[in-house]
Amino acid sequence: MNWGVFEGLLSGVNKYSTAFGRIWLSLVFIFRLLVYVVAAERVWSDDHKDFDCNTRQPGCTNVCFDHFFPISHIRLWALQLILVTCPSLLVIMHVAYREDREKKNREKNGENCPRLYSNTGKKHGGLWWTYLLSLIFKAGVDVVFLYIFYHFYRNYTLPRLVKCELPPCPNVVDCFISRPTEKNIFTLFMVVTACICIVLSLIEAAYLIGKR
Repeated sequence: MNWGVFEGLLSGVNKYSTAFGRIWLSLVFIFRLLVYVVAAERVWSDDHKDFDCNTRQPGCTNVCFDHFFPISHIRLWALQLILVTCPSLLVIMHVAYREDREKKNREKNGENCPRLYSNTGKKHGGLWWTYLLSLIFKAGVDVVFLYIFYHFYRNYTLPRLVKCELPPCPNVVDCFISRPTEKNIFTLFMVVTACICIVLSLIEAAYLIGKR
């Protein structure tokens, strides 16, 4: 990963965000992205390999694992982080579009011509709506993924023991999940940080509307 490019993107997002937006970005970067990259991936790296069932029936373990883990936590979190950070980049692109229009206007009409925008980064007009919609979209993405996690993993927790009786298992089979306590701690941590991000996005949206 090119950290120079990533740092530039973060600087751009920070530059055009409100104070609430900067707190949101710090929370996403430190408590979600870094935790995901540094720790969470390793915790779930053995989820399939160490999913043990008390049978040697071929195919039984794979079928039971697929039933209880239809979508990996890690892949869901990766998709969630991608979707939740994209709207912030749209704001940067909108500002870049304004700056390009301003530059072409000066090239066409001279340096002393009237400016199209008093401040290309100021949240007025279309940029205000882009910023507001990005906040609503970010909060919506987190809400949808919280529901998806709750739907697949009730109460966001993993049991130590699951009972499976799907074909080709010969009967009711006991299966054991690898490190369920550690995975539950990380899951609850990610859920709590997502909830805080939702609250911050809604507060920032209310602040923008109230300020306008």
